Amino acid sequence: MKCRIEQRPFAHIYDKAQAGGRVTRSEALELIESVDINGVGAIAETANRRMNAGRASYILNCHINYSNYCRLGCRFCAFSRRAGEDGGFRLSVSEIVDRASKWVEAGITELHIVGGLDPELPFSYYLDLLRELKQLGRGLTLKCFTSIEVLHFARISGRSVEEVLSELKAAGLDMLTGGGAEIFNPEVRRLIAADKESAREYLETHRAWHEMGGRSTCTMLYGHLETLEDRIEHLLMLRRLQDETGGFVGFVPLPYQPHRGGIPVAAAPSGFDSLRTIAVSRIILDNFRHITAYWIGLGTRLAQLALSYGADDLHGTLMDEKIFHMAGATSPEKRIESEMVAAIRQAGKMPAQRDSFYEPLRIWE
Repeated sequence: MKCRIEQRPFAHIYDKAQAGGRVTRSEALELIESVDINGVGAIAETANRRMNAGRASYILNCHINYSNYCRLGCRFCAFSRRAGEDGGFRLSVSEIVDRASKWVEAGITELHIVGGLDPELPFSYYLDLLRELKQLGRGLTLKCFTSIEVLHFARISGRSVEEVLSELKAAGLDMLTGGGAEIFNPEVRRLIAADKESAREYLETHRAWHEMGGRSTCTMLYGHLETLEDRIEHLLMLRRLQDETGGFVGFVPLPYQPHRGGIPVAAAPSGFDSLRTIAVSRIILDNFRHITAYWIGLGTRLAQLALSYGADDLHGTLMDEKIFHMAGATSPEKRIESEMVAAIRQAGKMPAQRDSFYEPLRIWE
């Protein structure tokens, strides 16, 4: 493999990946603009194997959305509703606990809970929710809320972000989710999510959480109005914060689903585009151990292929996932564990059930 790579223009980048070195912005652009997807994939897989030794993971988890009422009007979102619109919902704390308890009994280890910026729900609702869910089991991780939701909580409660995070943590929050990043370029962000908080606010909220000892994931929404340069800059900004805090446990690139969204894009990102984005993410994010191929957005087969292009995780069983499916994703709404294990094995990797922090719980030899 190496002798073939050496004949290509980015042989020097391959050597960096082998040695655990850091690519520059110009080198990253060289990779993402290349049509040699297999060459780029080989570099990414070299970096991945150095970090994860041929292992690929999944998690037993459940997604629950407490409300899809939202004060924002993001153009890409098919999930949110305004007051009085058809399809809106708002769950009570008891309804969420009842739903979650069934999945906890079935063996999940993580509850992933996010929702719209509901103008009718007080901050006390979220604290009560965490306290009640924490009673469901000692081994259950509450991975809840995006940084955008945290900023909303600060606004409605009159508290600082640090105060909100401290109260959420005391109530039982274990981990922040990575949603809300979209794309960091301010002009593109204005076009697709005009009222959403800035990239700086997103990053500073994660920084505050990390400084409290918390951990989180992060994301990037790609395949809409952004350029390849925008993607690279987004990844570099995440890398810089990770250098400072070390608080991100994984990165999840999310393909835009145009079927019911409001951004004028003819089709979802191609398989080629998704694989190169995942591969370049693996190469740039040298201070992240884990890159997730989000099978809900990619489909199982492409996510499986991504395990040879730098990804080392398929995410989870994702019971009750709504956001991507309401946007038009056609993947199954839940995936049983045996299918996850089989998909990983078929890709030539060793399956591992993980927890929310990407630590192995069970390795399938």
